[in-house]
Amino acid sequence: MSTFRSPFQRDRDRIIHCSAFRRLKHKTQVFVEHEGDYYRTRLTHTIEVAQVARTLSGVLGLNTDLAEAVALAHDLGHTPFGHTGEDALARLMAPYGGFDHNAQALRIVTRLERHYADFDGLNLTWETLEGIAKHNGPVDGDLPYALAEVNAEWDLELHTHASAEAQVAAIADDIAYSHHDLHDGLRSGLFDENDLMELPVTGPAFAEVDRLYPGLEKMRRRHEALRRVFGRMVEDVIAVAKNRLESAKPQSVEEIRALGTTVIRFSKPLYQELKAVRSFLFHRMYRAPSVMEERARVTAMLDDLFPLFMSRPDLLPAEWQAEVSRADELALARHVADYVAGMTDRFAIQEHGRLFG
Repeated sequence: MSTFRSPFQRDRDRIIHCSAFRRLKHKTQVFVEHEGDYYRTRLTHTIEVAQVARTLSGVLGLNTDLAEAVALAHDLGHTPFGHTGEDALARLMAPYGGFDHNAQALRIVTRLERHYADFDGLNLTWETLEGIAKHNGPVDGDLPYALAEVNAEWDLELHTHASAEAQVAAIADDIAYSHHDLHDGLRSGLFDENDLMELPVTGPAFAEVDRLYPGLEKMRRRHEALRRVFGRMVEDVIAVAKNRLESAKPQSVEEIRALGTTVIRFSKPLYQELKAVRSFLFHRMYRAPSVMEERARVTAMLDDLFPLFMSRPDLLPAEWQAEVSRADELALARHVADYVAGMTDRFAIQEHGRLFG
């Protein structure tokens, strides 16, 4: 027990100081990490999510430290190459219990970080573990093995919603990526401001800036418009959450979990408008020909690396070979998945080049 920090502050600090958090610096969002200095990485995205989570939880009178801890940990389990890498590893791991980045984050904070004398992982509070597992809602059906293992030990009550603080971390994630993917898409040239003028949410924001600042320089106009989009999302969530909390009048976090619905969410009108924006981003950015070409290239790298390490575990670094058993294919696959999932974009590219030429 820390003499000067709360348990959730200790969780936050241990997450920030862990190895997996540092590796987020070289893991991608949409664009591969080396493609440009201005595009978001998992680390800059995580910092933005934590900032939004602190703001929302503070305004709503929630535990800011818990919301921040969940926000800082929410992407620790991501593979190299973003969701493209996760899709590839999920397919490769399908015969061995599956792969999910939220489950992998739990595996990291309970097992894979090995720095403390008294325990594996980071020894986080139950509430932070619950938030990592359930910030997107209750989890049912077939569980990824990593989540099943953690849940068997700590019983994260996967059938219920998480705390309001974890819900805040989830909506902060939505706000952050909706905002910064518009920025990154514009900077990449995959679409331009005229395209966004035709959409809900973004169109009115650009129109307001043009009315208030006619002839504003391009980059300032872009920033002013998108910060209004950001502000509208934050203000909408706060208004809805206040109304839902006032209506439900929960007296404890257990009552929040038992409501059967989220208390932290967008209003229905804004949610529908954001669906149109996300559909635009899906077609014009996430599935743009240049992005799809890169997706195919990095998928092929993981399709090479995973089976190679399965057949030649002696190629793993020395510290990763100690626990390898060729006789146990299931354990070996999960061990290799831990290693590959922990790679940064640049390290995966370097290893592929070294091993395959």
